[in-house]
Amino acid sequence: MTATERAIELTQMAASAADDKKAENIVALDVSARMPLADVFLIASGTNERHVAAIAEGVEDSMRAQGVEAKRREGVREGRWALLDFNDVIVHVMHDEDRGYYELERLWKDCPVVPLPSVP
Repeated sequence: MTATERAIELTQMAASAADDKKAENIVALDVSARMPLADVFLIASGTNERHVAAIAEGVEDSMRAQGVEAKRREGVREGRWALLDFNDVIVHVMHDEDRGYYELERLWKDCPVVPLPSVP
C-alpha cells in the first residue's frame, strides 16, 4: 500500500507552507503500510518555540486557504511539538531539541520517503 495522490498533493502543499516559514529539515514519510490513520507524516523543525508555533500556524493557514481543515491540532501554543492532523497527512512541527530526542525518522525508518521537489 502506498500513499494516495491526494495525500502526496496535501503533503507538498504543507511542506511548501512550512518552507515559507523557514522550517528546517523537512521530511515526508509514507506511513500508509504501517499506520491505518494516515498516509503521510510530514516532519519539520523550528529553532525555538515561537518558530515552531509560526510554522504550524502557517501550515494550517495555507491548508485552510486551499479548503483543507485540520481535524485536530495539538501543542501549537506550547511550541515544542505541534501536531496538525489533516486525516491523510499528519504534520509534526518539532523544536530541534525534541526532534533530536524523539527521532521520529528512526522510529519510522522502514517507511519510504516521499519526495518533496518544491522544498530544498
